[in-house]
Amino acid sequence: MSDNALYTDLSGYYDLMCVDINYQAQSDAIRRLHQIFGNDGTTHLDLACGTGPHVRHFIDFGYLSSGLDINQPMLDIAATRCPEAQFTLQDMSDFEVNAPQDLITCFLYSIHYNDGIEKLHACISSAHRALKSGGIFCFNAVDKDKIDNGLSVKHSAKQADDSFTFRSGWHYSGQGEKQSLRLSIEKTNAEETQVWNDEHPMVAVSFAELIDLLAPYFEVHVFEHDYEKITSWDSLSGNAIFVCVKK
Repeated sequence: MSDNALYTDLSGYYDLMCVDINYQAQSDAIRRLHQIFGNDGTTHLDLACGTGPHVRHFIDFGYLSSGLDINQPMLDIAATRCPEAQFTLQDMSDFEVNAPQDLITCFLYSIHYNDGIEKLHACISSAHRALKSGGIFCFNAVDKDKIDNGLSVKHSAKQADDSFTFRSGWHYSGQGEKQSLRLSIEKTNAEETQVWNDEHPMVAVSFAELIDLLAPYFEVHVFEHDYEKITSWDSLSGNAIFVCVKK
């Protein structure tokens, strides 16, 4: 299956696949961080916005929110969910905005969809260029050196007469700048069982390497991956939230 084919072909199942995600808590946590570190502005762009659930919450918070993604079927759903927002078909490693933004977000580890260090650096540069003075770039990331290839997450859901089982997990070989997100969807009904498997190439980076990439452009603050409270990163965990203030 080609890169991103799973998301493109099964975009109608994406929200079901992510049903356990607390989008409101994530959005509210980043809004609080923006209030602390930001410039008091309310223009917002969500990178790799998918079907737009985070954009919906930021609009409800009072932001002038927009989104971009590389999959048009996702954006079609996002436009229905958020008719007030502007959505564009763009690659986050090299994107343009019509006007400078106060806040740029990238949720659900999607920063790793930049599938190499060169593209990750280009994304960081694009975000810096797209922000107003004092604007912030917020995203979550995983440290390649802390990935356990044996771990995965699984959940089940029902839609009409179909039962779904979703599985996902990181995989890193232990060297280099490439890791992958392995995804599986099993759909079962009274007549048949169908299974889709996909593997998305993603960038592998340590937090030390990531901070070095960000430092020329941003003042970098790193927090524990906890959307209920704001806690400084303990330098040990392999998941973190990055809050990057434009220099």
